[in-house]
Amino acid sequence: TQSTWGLLCDLYHTHTLRKMDTHASPAKRKAEDEIAEKKEHKVPKIKPYPNDKIVLATHPNRGGVTNPVPIEWGATDPLERGPVVATIKHMGVRNAIGTHSGSYGIYRALAVACGALDPTKTPDFTNTAPAIKMGPFPAWSDPEKLVSIDPFGHVVADVYKEYLDEGYDIRPTIAVTKAHIHIPELKERMEKGLLIPDGKILLPSGDVVVTKAAIDMVWYLPGVAKRFGCDENTLRQTLFQQTAGMYTELITRPDLKVFLPPVGGMTAYMFGDVSHISDPNYELAVRVHDECNGSDVFGSDICTCRPYLAHGIEVAIQTAQKGGAGLIVYMRKEGRALGEVTKYLVYNARKRQEGGDQAATYFKCTENVAGVKDSRFQALMPDVLHWLGITKIDKLVSMSDMKYDAIVGSGITVGERIPIPEDMIPPDARVEIDAKLVAGYFHKDEIDEAKLLTTVGRTYEMVKVDEAVPEELLHKH
Repeated sequence: TQSTWGLLCDLYHTHTLRKMDTHASPAKRKAEDEIAEKKEHKVPKIKPYPNDKIVLATHPNRGGVTNPVPIEWGATDPLERGPVVATIKHMGVRNAIGTHSGSYGIYRALAVACGALDPTKTPDFTNTAPAIKMGPFPAWSDPEKLVSIDPFGHVVADVYKEYLDEGYDIRPTIAVTKAHIHIPELKERMEKGLLIPDGKILLPSGDVVVTKAAIDMVWYLPGVAKRFGCDENTLRQTLFQQTAGMYTELITRPDLKVFLPPVGGMTAYMFGDVSHISDPNYELAVRVHDECNGSDVFGSDICTCRPYLAHGIEVAIQTAQKGGAGLIVYMRKEGRALGEVTKYLVYNARKRQEGGDQAATYFKCTENVAGVKDSRFQALMPDVLHWLGITKIDKLVSMSDMKYDAIVGSGITVGERIPIPEDMIPPDARVEIDAKLVAGYFHKDEIDEAKLLTTVGRTYEMVKVDEAVPEELLHKH
């Protein structure tokens, strides 16, 4: 029989989405309601396979070995949609390419290889349910809005309980919890009277109360291909080739439309009443932030990443304190999705080039090393906003033209765009921000492009250790 969540989704579909069908007759609606009430879902039995054998599922219809659970991407009812099965306990019913946890799946393999993890172990999901209720929202049943996230990834243990009881190994791809976070910059703003603790969102200690959701990528390949303006076969072939043939099923299993890519996911930090995020009657402040380990964690001053992130959190808190809500989405796209090694090579090239680190050659240095100035593209980024039910952003704390265009292009309206305050830009990050302003980043005032392109940053200090520190101090401790 249908799960509680399935019935909820049917009710939602019948009494909310169908309200948009103003031409439907009462008889038609009654017939649809009767069909929904009679609908019954049966979970297929699992055919056991020996765990000590390698079962090849690289081709469809191999003598009954491959019988994937059907997926109807975009279906309102999670049972009709079907679970994403990307585990290897029962190879025959897998309906997705790849496996869980992104790049961390390799560490799981190491744990199995060294005997620390039983490969047949299935999780115990007791007490792991989301800390708050999320959705459903109309975008969950729109295959155009969500192509990189499983909208039911956080309620697997509930909506697919019948599958789990039958022995299926199905894993969540989203987890929702609550936490306190502490950002030193916020404490400084409190001391200056720019942030006022309210005891509910911002505590006197400087801690901030948040709800946060960790999200792993789940790609619906036809939808992803459409987002990037290519056909599905081209996407599959390119993914196969550029990962050195790591995922054979991209070529041999055209029946599998879902792919769990080996990339980092994202974390959504929510401030204030989470229900206000999806309600356009309340003010919403949003910053979508791409990972920068050097600045975000260690405070490197070559870019504006951490200061802008801190400012985004400040605006999110202030908006939530006024009765609205705030959202910070932290995307794992280190070094513009080129990686930290590439980023550091670019840093060296920038600092050592003739004339020093210059705004005029900022993007060219990246292209010289990586072949492209930015691999983030942002085409998939709005999915998380749609998963949260967002239709309107009042304050977008971002200067990025790529992010703005992607958000607006996905159907979400944006009100005010908030740039980073001038006094929060580190001196050596002037090169980055001026280059981006010339390239099309949002700014409120007129800019002198010629002047901005003359900006030059700090050079490397090549100092010998024995000249920098007296010998007695080197051995003092």
